[in-house]
Amino acid sequence: MSFLSKYESHVYALLRVVAGFLFIWYGSMKLFNFPAAPEGIVMPAFIVWIAGPIEFFGGLLIMLGLFTRPMAFLASGLMAVAYWMGHGTQALLPIVNKGDIAILYCFVFLFISAKGAGLWSVDNWIEKKKVEN
Repeated sequence: MSFLSKYESHVYALLRVVAGFLFIWYGSMKLFNFPAAPEGIVMPAFIVWIAGPIEFFGGLLIMLGLFTRPMAFLASGLMAVAYWMGHGTQALLPIVNKGDIAILYCFVFLFISAKGAGLWSVDNWIEKKKVEN
């Protein structure tokens, strides 16, 4: 079952790009109301002004692979806080408290912060330029 192993670095890059792209829209919803938040959802100002920029700009930077490790670590921490503030107090299991997305983001971003940007990233391009010079 190793038919994809030769594409491991490409699949990882796709994971980073897609995770960052999806994360952007949570911040966009908070900062720009686009897409519009579900009706009846009112977010406190501290969530809008702290989580919103981390999600929007952090997601953009992770997607582009720029400052990937620190941004992914920050995003991972944000999602840990989001889980425990917004979901973990409601019920024990994520399937019940609707915190499964926050947990997945937390650990995907933690993995990205440990592994780095990988292929198709600005960080990788900068590193190659440093080696060439």
